[in-house]
Amino acid sequence: MAPSTIPGDGDDGQQLLTGDEVEPLLVAAVAHAGGDLLQWRLDHVDHDPQRSTTATYLATVRWTFGEREELLGCSVRAQGPSRTDDVAEIFSDGETAAAVWIYPTDPDLPGLARAAFAERMVELVNEHRLVGRPVGLDDVELTMIGYRPRRRAVLRMWVRGEVFFVKVLRPDQFDAVLSRHLLLSEAHVPAPEVVATTDDHLLVLRELPGRPLALAMFDDEPPCDGQTVVELLDRLPPGVARLERRPPWTDAVDHYAQIIAHALPEQAERAEQLASAIRSGLAGVPLGDEPTHGDFHEGQVHVDGGRIVGLLDVDTIGPGRRADDLACLVAHLSTVQRMDERQTRNVHALIRGWVPVFDERVDATELRLRAAAVIISLATGPHRGQEPDWEGETTTILDAAEALVRQVS
Repeated sequence: MAPSTIPGDGDDGQQLLTGDEVEPLLVAAVAHAGGDLLQWRLDHVDHDPQRSTTATYLATVRWTFGEREELLGCSVRAQGPSRTDDVAEIFSDGETAAAVWIYPTDPDLPGLARAAFAERMVELVNEHRLVGRPVGLDDVELTMIGYRPRRRAVLRMWVRGEVFFVKVLRPDQFDAVLSRHLLLSEAHVPAPEVVATTDDHLLVLRELPGRPLALAMFDDEPPCDGQTVVELLDRLPPGVARLERRPPWTDAVDHYAQIIAHALPEQAERAEQLASAIRSGLAGVPLGDEPTHGDFHEGQVHVDGGRIVGLLDVDTIGPGRRADDLACLVAHLSTVQRMDERQTRNVHALIRGWVPVFDERVDATELRLRAAAVIISLATGPHRGQEPDWEGETTTILDAAEALVRQVS
């Protein structure tokens, strides 16, 4: 294993886990589990500079029963293994310790080992009578919607024509997420209905009505108007403002600029200059105590007939500024990748129609600077997901952040 190369108490693992040097570690981990590693490639990277790196690898493994595709996970922390790392296998060269696991035995997501298998979910469906009658293995289909190693996972579960979503949560987050769903339900905010919970921290939600805004935004007719978006957020109950505060995206802008600098050094200066401009432009703006969603974008909203009929991922609700939410939406709409000509035209029309409405609700300069901060965080996504042209996509996303900063400078 590679020696420490990052300043601090230890190696944060970025060079080891993203380079060819990781192969002996993966070979040893698979051999320890009783298999032979035949081939592998890097799939996903979460890098927190000078703190930690978690990576996953798509691998072909020969087991005693035959060959199979596996997802291997590995974490390295500059301060050494955490308590939950001990759930995985720890490999060390005396200087750097790495926690390695094979999906779905994610050390921080104990429920994933159940949620990943239809056989186990059939038991859950029947135990909680989700469809009112017993079901068998042929009645249940699972699709992974999103997986952030050691953070969360979401699966789509089809059961005899009904659709549910299964959120796989960390134990230290489960109670807070559940209470937020219940708070919004009591206030008649259209969040997903909780239909089941489990001791291994699964939250089962009923599918929302309507269509995701992430699809409807490409339609030739606007899915809703900007005022409808503002009114949805203004419906969040006062109790949301009494929850634990999550730092706004702008507080982490230097952190994300640093991640970009590590991944793409030729963009380091620009990312750092943009972060500095955002920080100075928002200096003195108070945190705010309005009820906010916390991660508001087109993927979180369902629409139908010009109305908003659903609000997803309410894990992040808490006190903040309305500009935080509106800026997050503007940032996401401004950085949609790989659109065709028609999609580009319709999304840009939405932005042109909605932003003037948002400017009436919040300060225009604040809106643009906060949106630029969110965009810088989004610029870390292509490298994290190992997109084929992640360097080009990162640069294009930074272009969008720079354009917003220039509007108010």
